[in-house]
Amino acid sequence: QDVLLLVDNIFRFVQAGAEVSGLLGELPSRVGYQPTLASEIADLEERICNSSTGSITSIQAVYVPADDFTDPAAVHTFSHLSASVVLSRQRSSQGLYPAVDPLKSASNMLTPTVVGQRHYQIARETKQTLSEYEELKDIIAMLGLEELSKEDQRTVNRARRLEKFLTQPFVTTEQFTG
Repeated sequence: QDVLLLVDNIFRFVQAGAEVSGLLGELPSRVGYQPTLASEIADLEERICNSSTGSITSIQAVYVPADDFTDPAAVHTFSHLSASVVLSRQRSSQGLYPAVDPLKSASNMLTPTVVGQRHYQIARETKQTLSEYEELKDIIAMLGLEELSKEDQRTVNRARRLEKFLTQPFVTTEQFTG
């Protein structure tokens, strides 16, 4: 049998483990988490698997404390996921919706053998262009767009067009905002 498992929010599982660990008198590890954090997450995630009789597809919300992707709970959780769609507070504050961060989002399926060489190459080039634009934003803020080289200006223009392509016009939500 095939199953869809929705988990909201995997971080609650981590917090519960930390509370139980504290009640049992175990010394916390780095950042105050239970010493068994990695194995507990692994045990849970490894139960979500495919077999010859069916599969489990899991969609999990993952709270990242203080938006710190180096937090042990986030690191251990993301290491078990085959794909992640990362929502960004910064993109949301810029009015870019959906506020998906294409540089932090990833998929293990984005390989030439799965999506084809052309699709893979375009995806890599898109991420590269957006990454270069992120690096140029500070220079643009200090010196302005005109001070960039022609190549960097093309990169910025290309990245801005990509951002518009990856978002929807705000007017599409107008009917829902009153």
